[in-house]
Amino acid sequence: MKEIPFGRPMLGAEERAAVAEVLSGSTLVHGPAAREFEKRFAERAGAAHAVSVSSCTAGLHLSLFVNGIGPGDEVVAPAMTHVATAHAVEHCGARPVFVDVQAESGNIDADTMASVLRDATRAVIAVHYLGLPCDMEAIERVTGGSEIFVVEDCALAVDATYDGRKAGTLGLTGCFSFYPVKHMTTLEGGMITTDDADMAEALARCRAFGYDRAVGERARPGIYDVTRLGYNYRMNEAQAAVGLAQLARLDAFQEARAENYQRLKDGLADVDEVTVFDTVRGPARSSHYCLNVVLPRDGSIDRDAVAAALKGAGIGTSVHYPRPVPLTAYYRERYGHRRGEFPVAEWLAEQTVSLPVGPHLGPDDPERIAAAVKEAIPKARCSAAVAT
Repeated sequence: MKEIPFGRPMLGAEERAAVAEVLSGSTLVHGPAAREFEKRFAERAGAAHAVSVSSCTAGLHLSLFVNGIGPGDEVVAPAMTHVATAHAVEHCGARPVFVDVQAESGNIDADTMASVLRDATRAVIAVHYLGLPCDMEAIERVTGGSEIFVVEDCALAVDATYDGRKAGTLGLTGCFSFYPVKHMTTLEGGMITTDDADMAEALARCRAFGYDRAVGERARPGIYDVTRLGYNYRMNEAQAAVGLAQLARLDAFQEARAENYQRLKDGLADVDEVTVFDTVRGPARSSHYCLNVVLPRDGSIDRDAVAAALKGAGIGTSVHYPRPVPLTAYYRERYGHRRGEFPVAEWLAEQTVSLPVGPHLGPDDPERIAAAVKEAIPKARCSAAVAT
């Protein structure tokens, strides 16, 4: 039986050749590949500037750090996200303030967000859940007129759009992930986009220790000053070379994702027990990272039984995400959060199965996955009933 993994890096001869070219030279960091990758990614995103970094987490941290976020500050974030979103706030010494999400999209609920804004609130991290942009108009309405800035967490949102604008150009900065199974990969790495030239300059300095001059800018080799606190968050040349090769293939990747998503969604259309989020919501257009099957809130279908049945059928799954971040052990113990505070996020965490739609799927795989879900649902219902 052919297995369908949840995700698989789409690496080929182009990427291997690009890495081999870097390794045949003597420049492995601070080089032309990273600069070219930044230029091309900015062009694709429609941003004025792009700054390559070692991960999306590094990008989120730097976006807060260079804007002076620190102890005593609060940063609003959705309860349903990867823990990296909140960790970026913690690493600045600030406090993450969690907000429940919308049942229709998994994105932050702007109305609820309005109720937690205080004098200490300095920023909002808008996480585009599974690649569907947040309601940026509502976020602007809530934060408009204040000094609160917005950082976009675009880890799953390459090429997603809101009102015709690409994700990553809707806030002060946008932070992207190039983890192996994302829309494109640099093996590991990230990118920050911004339209603010001063911001781009600060980000570039702080990702490399706070040097006042990059390697290529030094009149005398090895001579520089350190003008601010910084980190070692650089992307190396081999990673950037892979990124350039992936950018050249990204259109084909994205077309396959969109088609696979729609075929899988169509195949599940007659399954009344599951909720599937729309990929178009108002002015927002998704990047089709994966398809979430969301089971009933009452627990009448056993999520783990569904996932186990799919595994038995050779279909890989994931969960986005297994717990609301404030209910993970670290944040629960640190801030005293309890079950019941974030009902929608808790439902999604407990009753979601994430299904693959990436370009690694074969010609008949969307229909095979849909058929396996349909077969699993009745058995999982019986399992839940017995357990009860």
